[in-house]
Amino acid sequence: MTSHAEHPDLASLYPFLYSGEDDVDGVLAEARQSTIDKTREIIDLRRQVRRQDGARLAACGAAMAERFASGGRLFAFGNGGSSTDAQDLATTFMDPPQGTAPMPAFALTADIAVITALSNDVGFDVVFSRQLAAFARPHDIAVGLSTSGNSANLLSAFDEASRRGMLTVGISGHTGGKMAELDSIDYLFVVPSPSVHRIQEAQTTVYHVLAELAADGLPGGHPFDAGGAATPEART
Repeated sequence: MTSHAEHPDLASLYPFLYSGEDDVDGVLAEARQSTIDKTREIIDLRRQVRRQDGARLAACGAAMAERFASGGRLFAFGNGGSSTDAQDLATTFMDPPQGTAPMPAFALTADIAVITALSNDVGFDVVFSRQLAAFARPHDIAVGLSTSGNSANLLSAFDEASRRGMLTVGISGHTGGKMAELDSIDYLFVVPSPSVHRIQEAQTTVYHVLAELAADGLPGGHPFDAGGAATPEART
């Protein structure tokens, strides 16, 4: 069994793996309980987000639907793990569940040539704002994700998006960080947890809910079958 001293950071997350015990059944029981505790934690956190933000989620989804209905597009961005979430967010809107119409969405983190060029030639703080300056139109949507809410390139991007008349949506964690101080964010959803893992899990739920709400708010946004005919649920 690996010692606590060798991996102190991991030991704080998974103490049952670094306890020095040789009791396999005991270690498995602790691992099982740890999994249960983490599952309960994220369930409770998602419920908390629903209680504090349910009405604003509905309002934001409706506002997104209005933008999409008028020809708007969505641009998502974030750093690190949030960059991956930004790409998943764009895919969720482009390929929504239940046969609803796709909504045009793009991840500003997907083109590594653009990211590295801007970072190298200008600065990392502008990797998102410069792309919005080039692509965005007033009826588009900007969605930025951050676990801390303090990323300088997100703050710059939101200011640029607001100047261009975009609908701006922030998804942050903990207390919201500097994103909570911005006037350029129309809708800010904060996952109140100190754990990056739980924050990202709950943020995923937030943007999946927004995608469903936006799809439901679009004209003809009801489920369709493979032949293009409205399903019985949509006709009733």
